[in-house]
Parts: sequence; C-alpha cells; structure tokens
Amino acid sequence: MKYVEEFRRGGAARRLSNDIAGIAGEETISLMEVCGTHTMAIARYGIRSLLPGSIHLISGPGCPVCVTPNRIVDHAIALSREPGVVVTTFGDMMKVPGSSSSLDREHARGCDIRVVASTLEALAIAEHAPEKQVVFLGVGFETTVPTIAVSILEAEKRELTNYSVLSAHKTMPQAMAALSAVEVAIDGYLCPGHVSTIIGSEPYGFIVRDHGIGCVIAGFEPLDILQSILLLVRQVREGAPRVEIQYTRAVRPGGNPAAREVVDRVFEPCDSEWRGIGMIPGSGLRLRDAYAGWDSGVRFSVDVEPTHEAEGCLCGLVLQGRARPTACRHFGTTCTPVNPVGPCMVSTEGTCAAYFKYQIQR
Repeated sequence: MKYVEEFRRGGAARRLSNDIAGIAGEETISLMEVCGTHTMAIARYGIRSLLPGSIHLISGPGCPVCVTPNRIVDHAIALSREPGVVVTTFGDMMKVPGSSSSLDREHARGCDIRVVASTLEALAIAEHAPEKQVVFLGVGFETTVPTIAVSILEAEKRELTNYSVLSAHKTMPQAMAALSAVEVAIDGYLCPGHVSTIIGSEPYGFIVRDHGIGCVIAGFEPLDILQSILLLVRQVREGAPRVEIQYTRAVRPGGNPAAREVVDRVFEPCDSEWRGIGMIPGSGLRLRDAYAGWDSGVRFSVDVEPTHEAEGCLCGLVLQGRARPTACRHFGTTCTPVNPVGPCMVSTEGTCAAYFKYQIQR
C-alpha cells in the first residue's frame, strides 16, 4: 500500500467491518482513542457507522491544546502584557479561552503575539530582534517535544539569551494509566501513532500488565483504524490483552532513540495538570536545571489572574470520555469554532470540533 487511496478503499473497509461484526458479539466493547487526529478521522470517515452496535468508541484526552489548563493560557497572556515580550505559539492556541481572555483577544488589543510554524521560526525572531524577549508557548505531547528540545540546544549554541520556553508539554502513557483507574469503562486503547513514532510501543506495556487493557498503535487512514479496531476486538474476545503495532510503516517497538535522547537531555518528568482530569504524577515535562535560563517560568515573574472555568462547559467530562459533546448546553449554539467557549471546540484535533464539523451533519 504505497498510495493514500489504497488506505481508503470501500471494499476493503466493508470486509474489515464484516470481520469486526463477526467476532464482536452482543456484549458492549468500549474502545478509547487517545489521539486527536484519530478523533477527527473517525468522525470524518464515518467509522462509527461501519461498526456493530456493541462497539462503543470513546474519544479521550488526545488533543494537547484541549488538555492544557486555563492557568497556562492565563500565564501566557500575562507574559504577553509585559513590555518588550513577544509570545509565539502554534495557531491552535490563539483562540483557546483563558479565564477572562485569549491570546487572540490580547493580540487584537496590541500585544505582540505571533503564530509560528516551528520553534526555528521563533528562534529567528529572537535572533533578529535582540532587544525583545521571545517566549515560545510549548504545548504538545511527545511528538512535538523533540523540536522544542532542539530549539533550546540551538539557543544555547547561538547564545540567544532572549529566547525562552513556557513548557506545558505532557506525556500520554501516564494519562492513559489515570483513565484506566477511574470509573470510565475502557476495554481497549487505540494508541496514538504520531506519539508512538517517538516513544515506540514499550511504554504502553504497563497498561496491559497493571490494568489488563489491550493497546493497538493505529495509523490514521480509515483502513488503519478499522484494522486496529479489529485487532482490539479480537484481544477482548480472546481475553488476551497485549500491545500491538498496526502502524508498522511508521512505528518501531523502540521508537526513535535519537529523538528520545535529545528530550531526555533537555527535559525531565514532572507532575502536570490536565484539564478535566486533574494532576497526573509524572505526566509533564519541565526544563532541567541546566537549562533554567531558557525557562520562561523561571526567567519572568508575572502576576497570573485566578483561574476561572466557563460556566456549564463540559470539556473536562468530554476529555475523560464521560460525556459526548452534544450533551453540553453550549455545543453548536453559544460554542462554535468561530466563538468557542471551551478548548475542545477550538483545536483541529478537538472532540467537539470533530462532532461539530462531521458528526452532527451525519
């Protein structure tokens, strides 16, 4: 399968759908995807409509923008209001509501906030404007962290002391463990393909060992997802949970050692707050002491406003898989991608955005 079209063939999809139905049985099987790209693909391609009624797909905390707590957004806003500070970030973060504002609104009010395509672009801004302090708001899972680490090493090499990172990075396996221990019934995980290209399959082993929940690392095309669901359903019906790699064209058991090495050199694990889930031990990444000079949280002392959540917003429950977006009174009315109330409607990987764009029309 060398071409994208081969991963979208209707005949193959129907055969996989029939295979799933043939072994699914009548007892409910609940599977959670923990990748926002999977969430979007499942909605876009109508994967739910191809599954028997006993298969229940749950969207989890797979969107890094969505799980970022208001406190981080508020911190970035406070930094943007400081004289001479340029805040840079990826586009998804601009409209995420904080406690009383957003980066988009602050930009409209005159703060110097810029969308960049990469950390190298943020570094270039710092290099060409030495009189400015350039802050990169780093949000993401294991997929993007290596690029942030490289930017720190490059800043050190270039002696750019006016560049720093506000780190809100998170790691996925610890969140999966937290979800496995709560009241949401999960029989199997569709593991994130992008994250797994970096960390490999080995870090998911404890999910099987400690919680008895199977894991399949899935690709992002319709046939990838259907084949991964088939593998998980087979594990459940056989009573033999394990870690499998469906996305073999991109993921190896050991992941990407070079990327992991650069991350380990610059970052260390820390406890981290996840929107809707709370504090998860060891699920965040902070800069090591050796690189504290490039840590925005250390370099700047700013007053951050008290955290406030939007009244009635169900993003927290959606991220835990305990509520569907349509259960929220804001969904599709006062909360839309143009005017979001919560982060799950903002990001291109958000569950509410996926439902709004694809599911409700279908």
